[in-house]
Amino acid sequence: MTKSSATSGGHCVVDSVGKVYSSSGNDLEIVLKDCSFEVPAGSLTVLLGPSGCGKSTMVKLIAGYETPTLGQVRLDGVPVNGPNADRIVVFQETALFPWMTLQENVAYGPVQAGEAKAAAEREAGALLRTVGLAGFEHRYPTQISGGMQRRAEVARALITRPKLMLLDEPFRGLDHMSRGLMQEYYLKLFDEHRMTTLFVTSEIDEAIFLADRLVVLSYKPTVVKTVIDVDLPRPRNFQMLTSATYGRIKEQALDLLYNEALKAFDQTPAAA
Repeated sequence: MTKSSATSGGHCVVDSVGKVYSSSGNDLEIVLKDCSFEVPAGSLTVLLGPSGCGKSTMVKLIAGYETPTLGQVRLDGVPVNGPNADRIVVFQETALFPWMTLQENVAYGPVQAGEAKAAAEREAGALLRTVGLAGFEHRYPTQISGGMQRRAEVARALITRPKLMLLDEPFRGLDHMSRGLMQEYYLKLFDEHRMTTLFVTSEIDEAIFLADRLVVLSYKPTVVKTVIDVDLPRPRNFQMLTSATYGRIKEQALDLLYNEALKAFDQTPAAA
């Protein structure tokens, strides 16, 4: 995977998007309401919001798995009308096939698309080495840790050369150390390839450490509260978490998210 192939296109526009679900009877649930933001090509944009605000719904709309009730999603000016290999999602739960080795898992997409198996597996092996899994190519998912599985998932997404990477809280559930290492691994890949990325998280520290810009969401019905530019230099390191710039950005994001989290808490049904 070359740097140029990863940065050709990928400009995503979410334009006045709303999503309404029908529930029992005639009740309607407004999840997203008039949301607009952009993911510039070659950027790492983080979607940050309280739990339950509709972040995963937004990912599904951008991926084309669901259709907006209102508004439109466009990638490089073309309306999104269903799933496409230009947009690849790495979900919270592992989607690796347990009966395949890591190398076979990563090569699966290109092989299904008609690429010769030997060539696809060579590229898969190279990508696994890039994400720190040299020597594990022939292991099965059940034989490696959760953090290693996450790296293999990222490699499987990268091999398709998507215009837009969508990561929906991919490091959720990992222990603190593994999560920090995964953040570093992903930043290393981003700095090398500059693949356009929309990363979803509820964790402020993770969001600021990764992002070029934060898109901060409200609680439901969800709107975009603000967009914050993260003017920390790249490459990133954890020492930056003690900088004045980091502190200023975190304070701004915390003020917004705290108020939205209170709304979510107030709407949680009391225990019987």
